[in-house]
Amino acid sequence: MPAAAAPLADAFIDAPESASDAVFFGILHGLERRVFVPGQRLVEADLAARFDVGRNSVREALQRLAAEGVVEILRHKGAAIRALTVKETMDVLEVAERMTGLLARSAARGVAAGRGPQALARALQQLRSADSAQDPDAFARARRSFWRALLELAANRELRRLFPSIHMPIVYAQHPIAALQKLRLRDYEAIGQAVAQGREDVADARGMEHVRHVRREIQRQLAS
Repeated sequence: MPAAAAPLADAFIDAPESASDAVFFGILHGLERRVFVPGQRLVEADLAARFDVGRNSVREALQRLAAEGVVEILRHKGAAIRALTVKETMDVLEVAERMTGLLARSAARGVAAGRGPQALARALQQLRSADSAQDPDAFARARRSFWRALLELAANRELRRLFPSIHMPIVYAQHPIAALQKLRLRDYEAIGQAVAQGREDVADARGMEHVRHVRREIQRQLAS
């Protein structure tokens, strides 16, 4: 990977540093807003025009996304957003449950050690405002701020490296459920409160419960 390429660990940023980053993060963030959906073919010329970059930057970004398991590059067919089977979706959620609990626990430990939760409080306020305004783009940006604040409070390099690699953007794009935004906001409030109070066990439990709630809604959708 070229030195200028930002890792997936920076998936919660909003300001790409290079042309390749613009495509890389643009596709990841586009999954959140269903601009891109699982199974969708990614045409180099279209991506170059959308992000106003050269074809080489598009190819570099697609290779990086393929390495992270977000994109599949098929011989003679080009690239496509990866689609998850039901089992793969449940596998992602199983990993996400443990990892989200660990992140919340680590963030609460950071607060107990003296790190200020101001950025977390700001992110929660942004989430409330975006929800009230029914602004999905603002909500997506606030979500990134929320997870970034937790990662900064945790100050754990391994979590920062591994947490964004969980394929939750694909799960959410593949299972667009109207109830999920309200569910997310309620769960984020619960996680944020426990973290801000430095309550490690409670934060861990709230983090895992959030993913269980998401799993329950997806299972309901699949059953119907």
